[in-house]
Amino acid sequence: MAKVLDKITPRDVDFAKWYTDVITAAKLVSYSNTKGSMIICPNGYAIWEEIVRHLDKSFKETNHQNVQMPMFIPESLLNIEKEHVKGFAPEVAWVTHGGEEKLEERLCVRPTSEVLFCDHFKNIIKSYRDLPVLYNQWCTIVRWEKTTRPFLRSREILWQEGHTMHKTAESALEETLKMLKIYEDFQRNILALPVIVGEKTEKEKFAGAIKTYTIEAMMYDGVALQNGTSHYFGDNFAKAFGITYLDEDNTYKTPFQTSWGCTTRMIGAIIMTHGDDRGLVLPPNIAPTKVIIIPIGEDERITKTVKEITKNIQGISYRVDDSKKSPGFKFAEAEVLGIPIRIEIGLRDLEKEEVTLVRRDTLEKIPVSISQVKDKITEILTVIQKDMYNKALERRNTMLHQAKDYEEMKNIAQNLPGFIKINWCGNVECEDKVKDELNIKSRCIIDEEVDGPCAICGKKATKKIYFGKQY
Repeated sequence: MAKVLDKITPRDVDFAKWYTDVITAAKLVSYSNTKGSMIICPNGYAIWEEIVRHLDKSFKETNHQNVQMPMFIPESLLNIEKEHVKGFAPEVAWVTHGGEEKLEERLCVRPTSEVLFCDHFKNIIKSYRDLPVLYNQWCTIVRWEKTTRPFLRSREILWQEGHTMHKTAESALEETLKMLKIYEDFQRNILALPVIVGEKTEKEKFAGAIKTYTIEAMMYDGVALQNGTSHYFGDNFAKAFGITYLDEDNTYKTPFQTSWGCTTRMIGAIIMTHGDDRGLVLPPNIAPTKVIIIPIGEDERITKTVKEITKNIQGISYRVDDSKKSPGFKFAEAEVLGIPIRIEIGLRDLEKEEVTLVRRDTLEKIPVSISQVKDKITEILTVIQKDMYNKALERRNTMLHQAKDYEEMKNIAQNLPGFIKINWCGNVECEDKVKDELNIKSRCIIDEEVDGPCAICGKKATKKIYFGKQY
């Protein structure tokens, strides 16, 4: 057992090293000779597949269709929406040659696909009957990050991006908030993450958007991870691309647009919120394997019991570890992988017609009669999911602070981990001051009543906002 656990640095000793050790020990990723890109191994990709399965179902239930856009964007197309291209310019990778020939026009490797969708929408939207258009894409994007960390920041990113067009501003804004709610529910109910939802400031909103709404998760160390965004574009892109439709009153009008997306970064959030010094701790609702069955010893009675249990728990994802490794090593390995429940089957238990269930989140051992295994597993999986959310919520709440003035804000930022909630005047000068002097950034504006002056400048406040460090 020690050989597995010795690979993991204690979380409270060096959180960054702990994170790297966990993803390595759990075999989630492998490092690549392509600088800044990671190989997502089967254990990591299985979690992503579960994320895709859950979200794709929600998207289709809300009438969205999956499409696939090109990977490359001609420079002239990217430049149509000036604010958008300016926002992404530092992260863009360019293709300049095809084979040995220099291209007549550079091609951008997509950092996001707004311009590709708009170019397509211009061709397919002609009448009010064509609206709304509700598209989603699962794909890879490239952003030339200078500093990369597996799942958190990578040059090559697996993600999902929704792009929609609507007749009215009201219906587009409704779509923006609807998709935000889908992300929020998914992260709370499936990933067991107690997220904070709000609007980005003018400075931090998506390039080209009118409004950007964000899902902010807090990691174990009090640092923020932006875990999904939903953008309302108004008619900015549609006007830039000349997209119009013939309305019922026989006049041409401009449609309104949204986009929304999330990435493999959510896997990083799962690790850094729920993991411990033994490795991953996966919420049951997202765990690819919910139960691991570990026979202890070789005996006909054990083999028979394994077969009986696997037959009874059909419908619950499971794996049997019948390798030649020692029981202790198998237990430690199951813990590193974060499998929610393990079933230990040994002769001592069988003498009492029982097996032992072990919860990964608490390591509690629960004797269960063989006939009651499925019912008990179902019950415990539900309890684990709830307990993991509540544990994360309780920890997060201890790191939510409030400051009435700048000195108090400065003291918290320098001495305590977490987010700081303040009254804010809405001026970018105050936002920049906090970033430059305290090294924390605005996370999101929240829907709470202002109850005092701006904590930064002392002038009249108009908003409640969270600040915090970010990954």
